[in-house]
Amino acid sequence: MESLIPDHTLLIQIFSFLLLIFLLNIIVFRPIRNILNKRKEHISSEEDMIRTRAQDAERYSAELEASISDTRKNGFKEKETLKSDGAKEEEKMLKETNSMVEEKINKARKEIIEKSRKAKE
Repeated sequence: MESLIPDHTLLIQIFSFLLLIFLLNIIVFRPIRNILNKRKEHISSEEDMIRTRAQDAERYSAELEASISDTRKNGFKEKETLKSDGAKEEEKMLKETNSMVEEKINKARKEIIEKSRKAKE
């Protein structure tokens, strides 16, 4: 009956196992971890860029809305100014026309009076 005492083959197996783990770490696991870390950094930088772009888009959208609002207000003010200027110009033209018509009517009356006076003579 053989005893269960470890012999030198156990040490060889332990050494082989440790050597295998060391080599696998260098050849397989370390490059995979490096690739995964680079991928994680890349994804993180892309997410940061997306957040930045989204904030820029929101800021530009808010600025655009404010600009549109200001433009509408200015347009409305300009429209009202033009309306009031037009109304003033219309009133001025009507006064001028009325005064011209009154002058012509007065002139025509004077002519009629003058002609009727001459006709009476």
